[in-house]
Amino acid sequence: MYEPEDKLINIISDNYAVLQSLGSFGINLGFGDKTVEEVCRDEQVDTYTFLAVVNFTVNGSYYFENASNISVPTLLHYLKASHEYFLGFQLPSIRRELEEALDETDSLAKLILKLYKEYEHSIRSHMQYEEKTVFPYVEALERGEQPDGYDVQTYSKHHSATDRRLAELKNIIIKYLPSDGLSNNQLTATLYDIYNCEEWLQQHAAVEEQIFIPAVRLLERKSRQSDVSMNISNIIGKASDGALSEREKDVIISLVQGMSNKEIAEHLFISVNTVITHRRNIAKKLQIHSAAGLTIYAIVNKLVDISSVKL
Repeated sequence: MYEPEDKLINIISDNYAVLQSLGSFGINLGFGDKTVEEVCRDEQVDTYTFLAVVNFTVNGSYYFENASNISVPTLLHYLKASHEYFLGFQLPSIRRELEEALDETDSLAKLILKLYKEYEHSIRSHMQYEEKTVFPYVEALERGEQPDGYDVQTYSKHHSATDRRLAELKNIIIKYLPSDGLSNNQLTATLYDIYNCEEWLQQHAAVEEQIFIPAVRLLERKSRQSDVSMNISNIIGKASDGALSEREKDVIISLVQGMSNKEIAEHLFISVNTVITHRRNIAKKLQIHSAAGLTIYAIVNKLVDISSVKL
């Protein structure tokens, strides 16, 4: 497993596939004998996240102990740049190679090109969905916003592994496509690129499943916790707008303990109408109208102990 103190050039010497990750993280060549930590610092890339991706894709190992140490902005940059490379370069490049290697007047060749275009369309649609829906959602969470109607679980269900059409394409070319010496060399080179493409997609999908989705789930939990804290703060803030009388506090305590208006009246030796009046005044002062809201108010203001409340 690679560490921050390892020289980046040594990692690339071990596995040249890391070169593609460098570009996606925004790390330029020409870093000499610098360590991973030094290069990441120079390029303003989170070292922990970089090594998490590299170790996972190269060695299949988990560098990170938990998702809380992952830099979501760094990971988003990596995923977006990977999409840009794949959609803008890799897919069109393989399509051109196929067109050059195949006789477009041949029926089988036409079907192969059609199959590849269908595959290309499905992958493009999937990545564009992430670009237009998933990534903006995560960026909103990063800004502290609370987006409605979407969560990472929805994305996880939508997320799928490499399209099977790519495997079909390879098998058809290898098994059934006749060729002469020249086109055979061209097809072999194209197949090599297709195999690399398939491996890259599998790694990309695995990074999203094993690193990105857990990190976003954690971000969602933090967002929900922040929302709850804000709601409690609002309740406390509203409560300070109007001072409650001791009798009104007694009414709140009784309500939190589950008493009805009649039971409160008997307990406090007042009329039911007086209880109703107190409740109306409490709601007006606190701007709290629900039993749950009054319970939270009573707990945070130490009118009752949480252990005595029926939750």
